[in-house]
Amino acid sequence: MYAIFRKELRQFFSSLIGYIAIGVFLLLVGFMVWFAPESNILDAGYATLEYFFFVAPFILMMLIPAITMRSFSEEMQSGTIELLATRPLTDSDIIFGKFFAALALVLAAIAPTLVYVYTVYQLAAPIGNVDIGGIIGSYFGLIFLSAVFVSISLFTSSVTKSQIVAFIGGAFICFILYYAVEGLAKLGAFYGKSDYLVEQFGLYSHYESIGRGIVDTRDVVYFLSLIALFTLFTRTSLASRKW
Repeated sequence: MYAIFRKELRQFFSSLIGYIAIGVFLLLVGFMVWFAPESNILDAGYATLEYFFFVAPFILMMLIPAITMRSFSEEMQSGTIELLATRPLTDSDIIFGKFFAALALVLAAIAPTLVYVYTVYQLAAPIGNVDIGGIIGSYFGLIFLSAVFVSISLFTSSVTKSQIVAFIGGAFICFILYYAVEGLAKLGAFYGKSDYLVEQFGLYSHYESIGRGIVDTRDVVYFLSLIALFTLFTRTSLASRKW
């Protein structure tokens, strides 16, 4: 697994892929949080990073499928996936090597935004009057959310040789699980607690829950279960080429 991890990470940063991904994320987030009219922190009147944690998932659900769409699609198209199969590596080694490499790239993109925390901390009146617990919880939620998006995108990359199809499929599933399920629960078409149950199937409610600063084990189990589920789907997809 470590060999695949190093290989993937080297590919990300030996080309422009890694630098472009980090640059695009920081530019989009920076503009939306600090310069966008009617939504930037400077005009909001209070020191908070709520808008950053609101907009970041929408950028990541497009960015992560873009950086992972070639993970398996390109290897299947070029035939190098068969070379990997001849080496002393299990399908799980290949999957987790690619998973952790992509996640490491996403974390490298998120890490510079910690400067926002210091900036907001200094802008608050009085200095330090910010919800640090909520910010820490939101970062944990963003990491878990990124890991789920990576696992989904790797799965879509494993089922097609077309990188475009892999990208569209990954972004679509991420959007459905994150936002569409939440919207469905709020349609008012459900009675009693059924709308709450539908909401719990979506990523948004669990991401929002962790963002309150309390890391509930139910939310952690939910994220880990989705990661395990899509990893299993990817493993099944790779194993199907031997059937």
